[in-house]
Amino acid sequence: MMDCQNQKNNLANCNCSYNPCSRKGICCECIAYHRKNGELPACFFTSNAEKTYDRSIANFIKSRNAK
Repeated sequence: MMDCQNQKNNLANCNCSYNPCSRKGICCECIAYHRKNGELPACFFTSNAEKTYDRSIANFIKSRNAK
């Protein structure tokens, strides 16, 4: 189980490429932010889909069906 506030350890598993993000590695804040916006966090996406910065649920489904 990930410790939400253990940013240093969480960053090892974080694939978010949006560098100015203040929530990077703070999983509970990241999830809450994206949930509030009707989105999913970067860790749900493939590397290629993540790089589009389109965190929509529709993009997630599209990227998973493209396999």
